[in-house]
Amino acid sequence: MTAIPEPPAGPVVVPPPQWAALVDAYASPPRAYHNIQHVFAVMQHFDAVAAQDLWRDPAAAFMAVLYHDAIYEPGASDNEARSAELAREHLQRWHPGVDAARVVQLIELTARHGQLSAQDADDEAALFLDCDMAILGADAASFSAYDRAIAAEYRGIVPPWLFRLNRRRFLKSLQGRERIFLSDFFHEQLDASARVNLRRAITEKR
Repeated sequence: MTAIPEPPAGPVVVPPPQWAALVDAYASPPRAYHNIQHVFAVMQHFDAVAAQDLWRDPAAAFMAVLYHDAIYEPGASDNEARSAELAREHLQRWHPGVDAARVVQLIELTARHGQLSAQDADDEAALFLDCDMAILGADAASFSAYDRAIAAEYRGIVPPWLFRLNRRRFLKSLQGRERIFLSDFFHEQLDASARVNLRRAITEKR
């Protein structure tokens, strides 16, 4: 049996029953990318933003990071809504003092990755969304591993040719945006490397 990792440290203490339920959610169905390790990766960016004292409601942002992909079935259109509802249920049970409506709002915004402009999200929402998309600006090896993992999640669900077509279309849409990242914090740090990664990935999918 695989040991359950300790929950990430943050502005809210996650009790063992809540964490166990969340880890179970991220494990079903098994996922190559949108798993509990993805939560820890996004949490590193959450911590970087926290170090700059940029979160207005760190408890809500923290919970949104924990739950944003808790429900994930490749190709499903309601993953974000179901993840948000799970977050609401768990917050009512374990953290009634956390702004559940804000957590739900943040999670549901992730359904619109690549469609929002900086004017469509407040500063904190922009930072949260960029934490989730920061992988685009990672080093080349990490980005390639992410790209392969996304393909693995769709294997057997979408024909390979159709996945490549849709994936290339999505990556090109990101590359064509004036700003890939909504916040100045991530735009300044990661825009250049993200464009290099996207250009390479698009070329490889021709």
